Amino acid sequence: MEKEIKTIGVLTSGGDAPGMNAAIRAVVRKAIANGVSVKGIKKGYQGLLNEEIVDMEKRDVSDIIQRGGTILGTARCMEFKTEEGQQKGAEICRKHGIDGIVVIGGDGSYRGAQALSKHGINTIGIPGTIDLDIACTDYTIGFDTAINTAMDAIDKVRDTSSSHERCSIIEVMGRNAGYIALWCGVANGAEDILLPEKYNFNEQDIINNIINNRKRGKTHHIIINAEGIGHSTSMARRIEAATGIETRATILGYMQRGGNPTCKDRFYASLMGAYAADIICQGKTNRVVAQKNGDITDYDIDEALSMTKSIPEYQYQVSRELSK
Repeated sequence: MEKEIKTIGVLTSGGDAPGMNAAIRAVVRKAIANGVSVKGIKKGYQGLLNEEIVDMEKRDVSDIIQRGGTILGTARCMEFKTEEGQQKGAEICRKHGIDGIVVIGGDGSYRGAQALSKHGINTIGIPGTIDLDIACTDYTIGFDTAINTAMDAIDKVRDTSSSHERCSIIEVMGRNAGYIALWCGVANGAEDILLPEKYNFNEQDIINNIINNRKRGKTHHIIINAEGIGHSTSMARRIEAATGIETRATILGYMQRGGNPTCKDRFYASLMGAYAADIICQGKTNRVVAQKNGDITDYDIDEALSMTKSIPEYQYQVSRELSK
C-alpha cells in the first residue's frame, strides 16, 4: 500500500546545475498546494547526516527561479555510500517527520535515493546534471544552459583564433559523456569534435586534418575536446610540434555550471519538480522523473540505473560530415 505522506524533504546532490532552483521552487509550491509540508535539506546527503534541515514555505522560494546554482547547496558524501550512513539518513528522516525526499541530481544521487527507499523513506529523483548522461531521460536540468554558455565562449575563442591563424583546442565538461562536446561542436562549426564514446586516440588524423585545411586556405582550426578525453594542454603542444601551427588550449571548466538558467531549463525543471511533488505526495517511491518524447513521465530507479546511453549514430555522422 502507498503510505500517507504528510511531510517531504527536498535536496540537491552532486554537481550543481542551472535550473536546480526552479526545480526546488516547483517541488515546494506544488507540495504545499497538495497539502503537504516541505523541509529543505542543505548540502545534499551530507547535510542530511548533519541534520541541516529547515522548514520551507512558498515565500522561501520566491525570486530564485532565475538564479544559477542551488539555494540549498550541494556536496558529495562518501559516508552515505555506506550501509551505516544510509541507515542513519533514514533514521534522521523519521526523527524530523520526513516521510519522503525529492532528490535533484545525477546517477550517484539516485543511488542514494534508492538506498533510502529500501530503508522505508519514499524517494523520487529528478535529473539535475549538465552532462545529459542519464539514460532514462531525453533531458537533464542544466544541459541547455551549459551548452549555451559553452557555445558563447567558443565563439569568442574562434574570433581570436582566426585573428592569429591558430589552432584552438577547447575542452568542455561532461565527465565521461560527450553530449556537450557534440552539441557545441556542431553549433560552433568545429573542424574536429573529440568524444569519449567515439575517439580512437589517433592524433595523426587530427594533425592531417589541420594540415589539409590549412592548404585549402582555412586560417584557423577549432577542436572541441570532451572532458572525458582531457589532456588538452599536452595535446596542443604535440599538435603544434607536428604541424608548426601555433596551437592553444582553453579549458572552459566550471563556468559551464553557472549562470542564469535558460528558459528551457527553467520550464522543464519546473515541470519535473511539480511532477515529482505530485507523485511523492501520492505515496510513490523509488521513482525517477524523466522527459521522454516531450512528455514528463517516471521510471523505477532500479530500471533507470540499469539503462545505458550512447551518442546517437546519426548525430555523430552529421557532426563528422559538417566539419569537413
